[in-house]
Amino acid sequence: METINPFTIIGLAAGTLTTIAFLPQVIKTWQSKSAKDISLGMFSIFCTGVFLWIIYGFSVGDLPVLLANIVTFILAFTILIFKFRYG
Repeated sequence: METINPFTIIGLAAGTLTTIAFLPQVIKTWQSKSAKDISLGMFSIFCTGVFLWIIYGFSVGDLPVLLANIVTFILAFTILIFKFRYG
């Protein structure tokens, strides 16, 4: 059985923490049905950058980068959708 590189574990932990950081905002926006204080510009640029990280992670075969950014994109894009719906 192959040993996992310790840096992969660090990458997965970092990705997990930075990704779940968006969860409270998604929940709050969904519950309050208000996104007036969410910056459309910031989340548009952020989603674009995260999408590019997904392409990068896929192209270099970096699992932590790929997984973290796919989940981050889903959460951040959800906030962006809420901005259009409730903003």
